[in-house]
Amino acid sequence: MKKTESHCLLCSQLLKTSVTWKTLLIKQFTPTICTRCTARFEHSQSATALYQYNVAMKDYLHQFKFLQDVALAKVFRQELYARFNKEKAIILPIPMHSIKQQERTFSHTDELLKAAHIPYVQLLEKTTIETQSSKNREQRIHVASLFRLKADAYVEHKDYLLFDDIKTTGTTLQHAAEILLQAGAKNVQYFTLIEG
Repeated sequence: MKKTESHCLLCSQLLKTSVTWKTLLIKQFTPTICTRCTARFEHSQSATALYQYNVAMKDYLHQFKFLQDVALAKVFRQELYARFNKEKAIILPIPMHSIKQQERTFSHTDELLKAAHIPYVQLLEKTTIETQSSKNREQRIHVASLFRLKADAYVEHKDYLLFDDIKTTGTTLQHAAEILLQAGAKNVQYFTLIEG
C-alpha cells in the first residue's frame, strides 16, 4: 500500500490517501477534496441530478466556471463516473457559445466528463452568448432557440443523454432536446450535476 499526500482543492487542507489493490483494480479516483468540504454539498433526491444547489455549490461553481479553476472538474469525478460508466445512451454535454468558451478557456461540462473519463459527443452549438442565469424565469421560458446542429453533425435514431452543470427552469435542456428530436433522435433524457 502506497501513501500519497495532496491538498484539498477547495480549502487546501492536507489530504492523506492510500493507494490499495482495490483502488487499482476498480475505477477509484484519488479524492481531491477533504471530508469536511464534501459534507458541505447536499445530495439531490432526484434521479436526474447529483446535488442540490446550496451555498457550497454556489462557491464551487463560481471558482470553477468564473475564476477558471479547471482543476475543480475533478471534484465530482467519482460520482459522475458511477452515474455514467454503464450508460447506454450517447452522452452529449450542453455546449458553450464559442466566444464564451474563448473567454473562459474551457468548456465546464466537457471538463467534468473528461475528468471522470466519460466518452461523449458534441453535436450542438450554442446560437447566443447570453446566459440563462442573467434572465428571470419568465424570460428563460420564452427565449428563442438556444442551439442548432453543428454543420457536420449526424443524429442517429438512438437514445441521447444531455449533460449540464445545473438545471433551474430546464429551458436549456428542453431546447437542446427539441433540436435532437427534430433531427431524428429516438429518445432524449438529461442529467445534471446540480439542480437549483
